[in-house]
Amino acid sequence: MIHTMNGTTALSRRRVIHSPGTGIEHWGTEFFGPRTSHGDAPGPQATMSEMSPNETIIPHFHGTTQFQLFIAGRGAIGARSDVLQPLTVQYKDHHTAYGPVVAGPQGLTFTALRIKTSDSAPVYLDKPGYRDHLKPSKRRNWIAPPVVLSIDPVMASRKEKAWESLYADRETDDGLAAHVLRLGANMATMGPNPKTAGGYYIFVANGTMMKDGLTSGEELPLWSMTVVENSDDGFEIRAGSKGLEAVVMEFPREEA
Repeated sequence: MIHTMNGTTALSRRRVIHSPGTGIEHWGTEFFGPRTSHGDAPGPQATMSEMSPNETIIPHFHGTTQFQLFIAGRGAIGARSDVLQPLTVQYKDHHTAYGPVVAGPQGLTFTALRIKTSDSAPVYLDKPGYRDHLKPSKRRNWIAPPVVLSIDPVMASRKEKAWESLYADRETDDGLAAHVLRLGANMATMGPNPKTAGGYYIFVANGTMMKDGLTSGEELPLWSMTVVENSDDGFEIRAGSKGLEAVVMEFPREEA
């Protein structure tokens, strides 16, 4: 099944929440599924968190595999305080700890993208008994160098499609991959074969994308998402009138 969410529509539901990782207020938005879950349910799960200035989320892990996109503001992650800035892409296997995540003085926005709704509730490393929740995992925690997005006229006037691998220097044997796709205005290309991996997300990072790959109709704006599940036959990615720069994230086959 193909799932699509218009970014503007999702953000109209933004609300103030109490962060379980910091205990203070910040902002939360759901794109697909519930904000957090403790068991399996149909469909993908995608949320946005907008951190308050200088807020810190302590190290933790989730029981489900996810990509995270840091899309606005600035911050740092991990013991080495690696810089987070737009657009930074992180992949993390299930039951793999990461953090802390520290927002800068202007805040930090990130999305957590999961191909299925499962055990996504955070388990914090400062809580007693956290090891009881650990399960075998490849423990990959990959952060790609920041993606540089095009200015509007360069994006719109592009004549050839470009697929840029974010993890070209890393070998995978389970279909895991992430690319930046760049298309000029109204250009189209077939997305990856979803059956070779665990399905994938398409995230509109710049420009617009035509809903359902159609040549006319709704143009999905910034921060919109489409999910192509492993059971689907394929999907044509079509840029809107402004061109498109999208992050295409393929999940490992074990997540199908």
